[in-house]
Amino acid sequence: MKFRKSNNDSRATSSRGWRAAVLAILVVGCTQLGGFFAPTAPYVSGEWAELLNEVRAYERRIGFVDTDNFADLTQDYDAFYFCGVASPLVLPYSYEDPAITWTEPESEEECSEQASKDTDVYYGASEALGEVGTPVTPSMIANKLDRFLYLVMHEDCHDQFNLPVGIEEALCDVITYKGIAEFARSRFGVISGEHRAILHYAEAQSKIALATIAYYTRLETLYARHARGEITVGALLHERAAIFRAAKKPLALTDGELNNVALANDMTYSRHYPYLETVFDALGRDLPRTITFFRRIDKIKPAPGSVAQKYRVEEGRVEFVRAYEAEVVDTIRSALEAEE
Repeated sequence: MKFRKSNNDSRATSSRGWRAAVLAILVVGCTQLGGFFAPTAPYVSGEWAELLNEVRAYERRIGFVDTDNFADLTQDYDAFYFCGVASPLVLPYSYEDPAITWTEPESEEECSEQASKDTDVYYGASEALGEVGTPVTPSMIANKLDRFLYLVMHEDCHDQFNLPVGIEEALCDVITYKGIAEFARSRFGVISGEHRAILHYAEAQSKIALATIAYYTRLETLYARHARGEITVGALLHERAAIFRAAKKPLALTDGELNNVALANDMTYSRHYPYLETVFDALGRDLPRTITFFRRIDKIKPAPGSVAQKYRVEEGRVEFVRAYEAEVVDTIRSALEAEE
């Protein structure tokens, strides 16, 4: 699945993480595009079904298998709402970290009621979920073209692999950003406003991934100092607030959107993004070859149980999430060396 916030900012989640353990919900929205060289993407027109069919045809050409997603248009609900709550004294690793409690609230008020005064609360909505046969929702077709293309390809990507969530989220972003730019170039023309807007969107989101890593790393250092007893709780929260203020513009967020839960959610997409992009480059920036390569990784990756046994950790614990991702990264490196 994938949850990304249905607004004009920037963030999303995978249904497997949500389905298997906690409500794994991600939030990624759209960056405003402006200027002559990067015009604003148009809204999805009434011909969205035809566009959807064209995107699916492109997906088949690059090696996707057909999925059960987007088979019909639902009027039963507009989007999928989520609520994440965690202590501000803990910096979660990703949206899979049990330090975050995920629920599906009926409203923002209900989400707020689940949290105490001194907790980080992250409320939002996503237009679609992968790996659960997600329908087309009204919020999808009320969105801009770049966001619509992102949602379709990203959610369909999740049905292609069964990798650790933190690897798969980043991989599907790499594939999707490269894919929607290529699709737009062939569909609308290289000098079209649509292509330039979608290309700019993909490039902007890639930059946000790098900025997310940078600010999360600063917070990691800060929380490590607190864990060693070098700073008080008050100093921790004061310095954290300063980091969040500095991060607001680079992460394309508005006031009140950024806290530990939101940043950990975004790190699920961002942590391995730079490395996986270098893998794409090493494979000749060839999407069909990249998809074939990662299908092979999926087959040869270590089993979760073997990783849990090797590191003597229970599946579902954050230590396991870290270890499983690290083991699969090692598998990718070894396979890439053999490929070259």
